[in-house]
Amino acid sequence: MNRTRTLIFAASAVLAGCAFGPDGKPPAMPTPAHYGAQPQADATVTAEGASQRFVGGAHAVPEWWKAYRSDTLNALVDEGLRNSPDLAAADKTLVAAREQLRAQVGSSLLPSIDAGAQTTRQRALTIPDFGPPTALYNLFVGQIQAQYTFDLFGAARFANASLAAQVDQQAFQLDAARRALAANIVTGALGAASLHAQIDITERLIALAGDDAHDTERRYALGSASRADMLTAQQNAASLAAQLPGLRAQWLANRHALAVLLGRTPDQAPDDLELASLTVPPDVPLVLPSELLQTRPDIQAADAALKAAAAQVGVATAQLFPSLSISASMGRGGFSWPTALSGAGALWSIGASLSAPIFHGGALFAQRRAAIATYDAAVEQYKQTVLAAFRNVADTLASLENDAEALAFADSASSKARDASADALARVRLGAIPPRAARSSEQQSLNARLTAIRAGSARMSDTAALFQAMGSPLAAAQNVTNADSTGLKQNESSP
Repeated sequence: MNRTRTLIFAASAVLAGCAFGPDGKPPAMPTPAHYGAQPQADATVTAEGASQRFVGGAHAVPEWWKAYRSDTLNALVDEGLRNSPDLAAADKTLVAAREQLRAQVGSSLLPSIDAGAQTTRQRALTIPDFGPPTALYNLFVGQIQAQYTFDLFGAARFANASLAAQVDQQAFQLDAARRALAANIVTGALGAASLHAQIDITERLIALAGDDAHDTERRYALGSASRADMLTAQQNAASLAAQLPGLRAQWLANRHALAVLLGRTPDQAPDDLELASLTVPPDVPLVLPSELLQTRPDIQAADAALKAAAAQVGVATAQLFPSLSISASMGRGGFSWPTALSGAGALWSIGASLSAPIFHGGALFAQRRAAIATYDAAVEQYKQTVLAAFRNVADTLASLENDAEALAFADSASSKARDASADALARVRLGAIPPRAARSSEQQSLNARLTAIRAGSARMSDTAALFQAMGSPLAAAQNVTNADSTGLKQNESSP
């Protein structure tokens, strides 16, 4: 029964034009009119004197971190891309994968030729009382052997195409890792700078709260303040002081992580950036959803995985068909070197072998069904990767728009609180209000400034996230790997 099924299947495949497997093309995906649930605005609101414009239909930017116009930041990213051990390991792994591909292509599509030589001295078994004793003799053999297996039904070509697609997948993953590293360095440097500024402001708030507590203690001693007022002031000072160790630990952890991203030891962490030295990128590219499928390395990696799975279906199908191999050898041999080198010592052989599967307990059909199921899973994973990419862009766009709005309000509040603090300080100098009123006004100003710093840092970081979400420029994405230079085409096989 299995033999009959195999023959029927083979004949059907031949009549069907050798469609041994899926074509490996990614499924058609819906193209959204816009990324988010709501159409994105053309530009963000103006915050801290700057507005960001979303350039629809623009191309992804290769070295997008240079849009911040900070030589220090550029140097950090360049150092990280050059010295990161993780990136170097991924690059070497890709080199190894490409060499393995070359090795497999050479061994599967070209004949193998080997040279061999053999010299032995032996004595045949001697049986007593049965013929003359056997003499010792030498044997000298030298020959060249060649073997070639015809890829009649494309099993080798499908296997090579699958491996080539896997190499492409690794190349796209390397590109994704490179872009992720750049984004992590940018956000890490921004985070460290923001935390440094927050620590400075928090230290000033703690000093002001301490002054308030001492002032309230003196007034309590004089009877002009209640004990509850004194305890409240002391509690406020202690609560603020309790926030500082956590901020410092977070700041140091951020610097240590940044140092490792740069390929340094934590004790060689770079100095913090000055937030004021960074420029908010005025123009942010917004790649079309249809083009995003070609620029996002993660989507390209999923596409390569899909092609690899499709080729594996072809491999499993081709294994149901016969296999033809030929072998030949020629050389010299004899019981002595003169004999081996004479005309009588010529050796040669040539032969062919044909094998076809007849009964394997259903294993070959099960392997093909498994390959088809794996391909179907790769199709669904591709769809999920695309949807996740659309969501990533939509979330980042929404965050960036709201960051600008939050920063605008925070900056306005900080400006008004700063003016109020200056007015209060002037009134203290005139003796119109007590010093504690000026301290309270300054505390409000500093708290408003803290909110503005956090909002500004979030805006900068989300800008980096959006640049990364756009992927690589289209030309770079198409040339990220040269693994297809072998000329492999997984869907071309003729019996």
